Amino acid sequence: MADAPTISVTPLPRARRGWRLFLFYSSAVLLTGLVSMLFADLLWRTGWSTSRTVLLSLFVILFLLTAIGCMHGIYGFFIRIFGTKHRLTALKNYQDQKIDGVSTAIVFPIYNEDPVRFFEGLRATYESLERTGQLDRFDFFILSDSTNPDRWVEEERRWSDLVRELDALGKIYYRRRLFNEERKSGNIRDFLNTWGRRYRYFVCCDADSVMRGETLVDLVKLMEASPTVGLIQTMPALVNAESLFGRIQQFANRLYAPVFISGLNYWALDLGNYWGHNAIIRTEPFMQFCDLPQLPGRKPFGGQILSHDFVEAALMLRENWEAWLAYDLEGSYEEAPQSLIENAQRERRWCQGNLQHGLVLFAKGLRGVSRMHLILGIFGYVASPLWLAFMLTFNWIYWYQKFTGLSDIPVESFNPYLKNWSGTEQAFLVFMICMVVIMLPKFLSLVDLARDWPRRREFGGLLNAAAGVVGETIFSTLHAPLLMLWHTRFVITNLAGISVGWTTQRRNDAGTDWLYAVQRHWGHTLIGVVWGWFTWQLDPTLFWWFTPMLAGMVLSVPLSVLTSRRSLGARARSAGLFLTPEETKPPMEIVSLRSRLKIHELTENADAPRRTHAGLAEAVLDPYVNAVHVMLLREKELNPVYAEQFAKLGAGSDAVRLLGEKILADGPDKLKPSERVAVMADQRVMVWLHQQAWLRPEEKLAPWWKAMIREFSHREN
Repeated sequence: MADAPTISVTPLPRARRGWRLFLFYSSAVLLTGLVSMLFADLLWRTGWSTSRTVLLSLFVILFLLTAIGCMHGIYGFFIRIFGTKHRLTALKNYQDQKIDGVSTAIVFPIYNEDPVRFFEGLRATYESLERTGQLDRFDFFILSDSTNPDRWVEEERRWSDLVRELDALGKIYYRRRLFNEERKSGNIRDFLNTWGRRYRYFVCCDADSVMRGETLVDLVKLMEASPTVGLIQTMPALVNAESLFGRIQQFANRLYAPVFISGLNYWALDLGNYWGHNAIIRTEPFMQFCDLPQLPGRKPFGGQILSHDFVEAALMLRENWEAWLAYDLEGSYEEAPQSLIENAQRERRWCQGNLQHGLVLFAKGLRGVSRMHLILGIFGYVASPLWLAFMLTFNWIYWYQKFTGLSDIPVESFNPYLKNWSGTEQAFLVFMICMVVIMLPKFLSLVDLARDWPRRREFGGLLNAAAGVVGETIFSTLHAPLLMLWHTRFVITNLAGISVGWTTQRRNDAGTDWLYAVQRHWGHTLIGVVWGWFTWQLDPTLFWWFTPMLAGMVLSVPLSVLTSRRSLGARARSAGLFLTPEETKPPMEIVSLRSRLKIHELTENADAPRRTHAGLAEAVLDPYVNAVHVMLLREKELNPVYAEQFAKLGAGSDAVRLLGEKILADGPDKLKPSERVAVMADQRVMVWLHQQAWLRPEEKLAPWWKAMIREFSHREN
């Protein structure tokens, strides 16, 4: 490998970096203090009580979190206007950096994903990188943890087809772990232990990631030009959303994120964070310092760390390696869930992982900024039960006063400027300040868009973008109470010791049907109806103040169903709403991906039902698929790293051979899932099954095999 150069980013002195951190959070604390004084004065004027102390405490915490978000928008807005040299991509002449002799692995951990979408996304990235002329510096690795045998076999077949079509032998590798221990982080560690030291850097992608070739090359150049940087995180843009929900989320991501991430980078700088994908990492320090420990105690808080990315960044920073956010580097893409329910299921996994960080906070040696990243991640979910507690406490105060018949004891305001204000006027002032703090970053994002003519056109023009902000705000207002209830339930179930399973994220589904929505949202609807009735009984005026929150709950079923519809997403797009640059001016990688997926839709009958265990049948009956499957197993058996895993599965033993005989005689349904996997992981048995399935008389085969052989023969003819 070529020696790394000594060019580095313009450093920020520790004192000035500390001043930035102090200034940013002091602004949020000062704003919170001023508004909290107004709210405390309002409570004071109606007579103090223990419940009011609780209400004020909750208000301070919730408003501080909101103020921090607002400061990200404000600071990010001014940075985008006036610029800053303290960002990694401000390096002078980094694009002239040579990367000869530098090897980089691009890794895709996958788990029971849609093989068609995944491999076409990989193809788009590969072809984009090939156009840069730097393909020889990169290798691609598919790291499968799939437990579904059908997906396992289809992954192998499509990998082989892709290698042949791209002439990429020795450039795109496929490996499926026999045991998917410790989920994604364990998958990455297994890869690094086996192949890591061949590569100076590795780029970690998700199954739905697509990256521009120039962006990948720029990331390597930036790492080469900055030898103290251990990790560079890009800002992935959401793409390919078709449902109304997905397009709203995609629009918000593309319009608001640049301002927010610029603000985040203001105080984080070279002590940034890692989001688990679409990032380049220096291999050696990651292998040396980022082997995650097991947390003490039982699940869900103890055991394996689920949200590994934040912790890995913290461990890298602890050893004085820098982590940067390349927020102004374009060409990094990902996809997102297409419905409220699928989004909530993903949030469920993230919630448990982020709550685990409560134990990591006390780890020795972590930097204060790393602890701040972890705290903000935790409160991203804890804020919901706090918000619910705030609402319930407010209702309790209102009910208690009406139930007891006690009247307010007027007390003079301790603020001389508010002595002549009524309680209603002061409450309205606090409310308006809260609304401004929430809405200001969105307004600043629009102003930022207005000053950039080319970017403005990519969003369909300023008027369309403004209409999109209004629509997104209305949707977010209805969606927020549902997230509040979901997050509250997630936090409570975690505190009760209920752990989340490892499920596959559904992508681009056909939409939520009404029955499924009722099953998932009936509780939200019931809470909204009961709460609405309760507030109406207390005071009709109070009911109207609570209407935005209650409407989201009561309308949760139609909201969930209708926003999951692709047809409504298409109508919004034709009306010019929620447009993004990747829609109005799509990059070549996204165009390639969409066109290839369209070809698959036209040539493959995706709706045709597949027989149970069709993957096993294909791996046994199809000579080509069987050869690919056996070849990959043989290669793995030659690797001493996997010797222990093969031994656990009993590969080569008489017991597995007997299971193979049972599959032929009785059919795969008679075996347990683990037994079927053991058979498919034994290359000798798979070769034997291929021979026996075609040579044995029909009377010695299970009826299932007879049907599959006839179907396969008909398909081949």
